[in-house]
Amino acid sequence: AIHLYLGGAPAGPAGTGKTETVKDLSKAIAINCIVFNCSDGLDYKAMGKFFKGLASSGAWACFDEFNRIELEVLSVVAQQVLTIQRGLAAKVDRIIFEGVEIRLR
Repeated sequence: AIHLYLGGAPAGPAGTGKTETVKDLSKAIAINCIVFNCSDGLDYKAMGKFFKGLASSGAWACFDEFNRIELEVLSVVAQQVLTIQRGLAAKVDRIIFEGVEIRLR
């Protein structure tokens, strides 16, 4: 999954170590991991800014409470993630993301 740039989605009951597992894995392979607590007030613009930073830095993100994001926002977020994944899979240095050219790492 790492070499295919597909990411992951750990699932399970609260308090079972999903976030800690992701953080430990990223630490083991020397990739910075940002833990982001989602809320129902997030919009696609805020998520877009966050994704620009992630894509530019090469860091991972661990989204806690991702299920709290509204369905309409999730639809746009899925397209944002797909744009980044396609750029990584194509091994290009730069992509156009939300109308702005960004460097991928």
